[in-house]
Amino acid sequence: MGPVTLAFLLAALAWALVAGAHLRQRHPVWFWHLTGYPVTALRVVRTWRKVAILTDLTASPRPARGLLGDLVVKGEALRPVAPRISFPKATRTGLSVLVRLHPGQTPAPFIQAADALAHAWKVHAVRVTSPERGLVHLVATAGDPLQKPGLATVKPTLLSALLGICEGGGAWVMNLRKVPHWLIVGATQSGKSTLLARLIVQFAPQPVALVGIDCKGGMELGLFSLRLSALATSRREAVAVLGALVARMHQRMELCRTHDARSIWELPAKLRPVPIVVIVDELAELYLSDGTRESKTEAEKCSTSLLRIVQLGAALGLHVIVAGQRVGSELGPGVTALRAQLAGRICHRVNDPGTAEMTLGDLNKDAVAVAQSITAEEKGVAVCTGTGGGWERARSHLTTVEEAHKTAATYGHLTPELLDLRKALYDLVVRRDAGQ
Repeated sequence: MGPVTLAFLLAALAWALVAGAHLRQRHPVWFWHLTGYPVTALRVVRTWRKVAILTDLTASPRPARGLLGDLVVKGEALRPVAPRISFPKATRTGLSVLVRLHPGQTPAPFIQAADALAHAWKVHAVRVTSPERGLVHLVATAGDPLQKPGLATVKPTLLSALLGICEGGGAWVMNLRKVPHWLIVGATQSGKSTLLARLIVQFAPQPVALVGIDCKGGMELGLFSLRLSALATSRREAVAVLGALVARMHQRMELCRTHDARSIWELPAKLRPVPIVVIVDELAELYLSDGTRESKTEAEKCSTSLLRIVQLGAALGLHVIVAGQRVGSELGPGVTALRAQLAGRICHRVNDPGTAEMTLGDLNKDAVAVAQSITAEEKGVAVCTGTGGGWERARSHLTTVEEAHKTAATYGHLTPELLDLRKALYDLVVRRDAGQ
């Protein structure tokens, strides 16, 4: 090989490296399809039988018992047969494989072998699902998409918010038309406040009314007051606001009944009332009582009104997003009843197992374990309910309070006037000043 040829090859290699780095940074999906996927797919096909044998995913056509003269002997079946798999299919962030189970096999051994499969295939993680009887779906992610979460391109729709990215590489979207009410939990510095800021940024440009309930004196939601139709900063104010919302809900019931509609979405556009999204920060402050009669009465009123809204409000355009550091039965039976009506769940890092169990326990025990494994360094990472009723790890897009405050100010002119809620707060102030 002459010096000219060698120099040409070195130059070509250098350009290939530069082009590969550029492709990986600007077009990671194409980079994965051109480089990572072919190698990983061949590795899956080449190692499948060996990995299946080592992880007890095989079966034998011959029984483990046999006759030896007049004796029945038992031993390991020879020539184990691995289940048949499809050729790995490329996805945006990895690949997927369909496994056809042997008669008598269940998905349980595949779930237990997920980590071994990830190590053998040299991928970040392998998720196991069973789309139908006799089949197992293995989804491998090449890297951790939650390490540097971005935003997918999705078409914005009314009452939907693009929050971030899911572990599978898809968009993390909260759609209140599909799942009307949500519970968000997370300890301090877990990403809960950032997620609430993200919600404000997403809902501010939409033709919806935002109502805030922040019993910490409005320290969190008060920053976005320019886009809030009403803001309760104490439990007494929360009683007034929730009571007004219940009254408004009954007015919408009457409107729907008059026009033979089962929801506000069946009403003519000119008659359809504006959707209302109620954001409650620090749920525990609504339920905690200092033992006095007045405190207990306020807590009971908040509990009753909030429960009525989540039970009946979805068809009437009232949606509730409840956030808090902890959710436990010690807050009272009202919290348990409320939790049962909040189909959407988001669990960040929490300080106690009880909160994770309360949030995700009725959904999936594995989801509880995954939520408890979130570390303090994984800010914004959460376990959330999926569109198909399952669960998934996700990470919210970093949205600063300053960005959310600026967005709220920019779209402040879109804030609907809810005069009945403002009047309820005004009457409360008047009574308080009068000493009642």
